[in-house]
Amino acid sequence: MVRKKVPEWLNSTMWSTPPPPPSSYDDGLHRHSPVTKMKEEVQSNSVAPRLNSAPPPSSAASSVPSPSPRPRNGSSIPSGGGEYRNSVGSSSEDFSRQAHLSAELSKKVINMKELRSLALQSLPDSPGIRSTVWKLLLGYLPPERSLWSTELKQKRSQYKHYKDELLTSPSEITWRMVRSKGFDNYDLKSESRCMLARSRITDEDHPLSLGKASIWNTYFQDTETIEQIDRDVKRTHPDIPFFSGESSFARSNQESMKNILLVFAKLNQGIRYVQGMNEILAPVFYVFRNDPDEDSSSHAEADAFFCFAELLSGFRDFYCQQLDNSVVGIRSAITRLSQLVKKHDEELWRHLEITTKVNPQFYAFRWITLLLTQEFSFFDCLHIWDALLSDPEGPLESLLGICCAMLVLVRRRLIAGDFTSNMKLLQHYPTTNISHLLYVANKLRSKMLL
Repeated sequence: MVRKKVPEWLNSTMWSTPPPPPSSYDDGLHRHSPVTKMKEEVQSNSVAPRLNSAPPPSSAASSVPSPSPRPRNGSSIPSGGGEYRNSVGSSSEDFSRQAHLSAELSKKVINMKELRSLALQSLPDSPGIRSTVWKLLLGYLPPERSLWSTELKQKRSQYKHYKDELLTSPSEITWRMVRSKGFDNYDLKSESRCMLARSRITDEDHPLSLGKASIWNTYFQDTETIEQIDRDVKRTHPDIPFFSGESSFARSNQESMKNILLVFAKLNQGIRYVQGMNEILAPVFYVFRNDPDEDSSSHAEADAFFCFAELLSGFRDFYCQQLDNSVVGIRSAITRLSQLVKKHDEELWRHLEITTKVNPQFYAFRWITLLLTQEFSFFDCLHIWDALLSDPEGPLESLLGICCAMLVLVRRRLIAGDFTSNMKLLQHYPTTNISHLLYVANKLRSKMLL
């Protein structure tokens, strides 16, 4: 059999990541999320369970201590001011793109094609730009600037209605019903405040009711979901003060994330909450909450909810176990990634899947379902997501391309490795220049279109 020739441009040492020193390999690449437990579970044929920074934009930043853990993949964690740096780096080109972006965003009608092109190679880390661009790329804001105020007011009001309807406790709902039924003069200060006559308690109001219309039955059914969300949110990026810690700001952010995830779960009964969704929400909420515009920052919870829901709409079938083996399920996406690798580098594909028996499900399940949030530092992920969200065909296409590029960048180590070393490498992906990674992904995709 004639082996498919490796493209000449891939032979450049520019794309090969040198092996890190043995002493630092594991220390800098251990994942802090509980999602790491999935790597053993994924190796079985079961895919369940499914899935699985910074200072505040206000003066509260001074009270939040700087994180000390070593960042992953070349990123530094900010110590103040709401800014962040990463391995993409700054250059005169960045300033030029920033000026171009600012000019585009100031137009009465934004050219979405041009905006996607600018975001494709990642956005500059200037305050407010990423927040606005992501809302546009996710369809939350229309291209016509004159419509922004009306759209935002409507969506934020809608989210408030969702919270009032879905997050209010059953006891409070019961008292509202009591008042609505003509008991406005009922003495709420008396000792009998918590005691209602049996004639006033309907089947839907009774805490022991098992009826489908019972608010109490629904409440108890949601308890397990609420507890899971609470656990996951509390352990989201424990090394970043924005998400973790005892500050009032961190606790406020945690509450907002819990609200978003619970409202989403209640509105999407088909998938509800799946462990790991907190990791996907985190970048969206972080970007919106750190918007320097006070009005935007104060409504970050509502804005993040709708953008999170829109982002997940392109991946929701991956979280439904009944669809795993369908053409829209997670295994189909993993198969597509395998086919991409075979098309671009058959030698690498053959070594991984035939020679060393590294099933792509062992590493790609986490890569795809968590949108690479566990493979790179939080701040590098923001730049990767710029590229994902800018794809007019949806983020999945770019995601698969980036996953393929990740394999290409370490092909020499993979070719030289056996099952154990390759699994370790792919489950603990090494430090990578994000600009190079995105460039390779775009190069691979452009060759697919030829």
